[in-house]
Amino acid sequence: MRSKKPERETSTMYAVIFKAEINKVDDSYTVMAKRMREIAVKDYDCINFSSITEGNIEVAISYWHSKEQIKQWKQNKEHLIAQQLEKDKWYKNYTVDIVEVIQQYKSKPQY
Repeated sequence: MRSKKPERETSTMYAVIFKAEINKVDDSYTVMAKRMREIAVKDYDCINFSSITEGNIEVAISYWHSKEQIKQWKQNKEHLIAQQLEKDKWYKNYTVDIVEVIQQYKSKPQY
């Protein structure tokens, strides 16, 4: 008898990988980060948005159905304000990678 294979997703999906060196995080950052996640999911159909911080390094990964959604998200009025604050205040430097997810495996449904 064969064991059950992990669930596999096959539809096209994109990931935005944001990596930053933190300069200074304050209460306004926490409020803005929460708001940006809410907008991404609610207004731009972001599939999943999560981040982790260790020391002064932050990594955020968001998953999207299309490159067009990512482009629209990048141009959102509130997001443009957040991007400027990132440059001016919160981060020393950052990089953004947009990649196509070739394949995704899940051992069981998540979140």
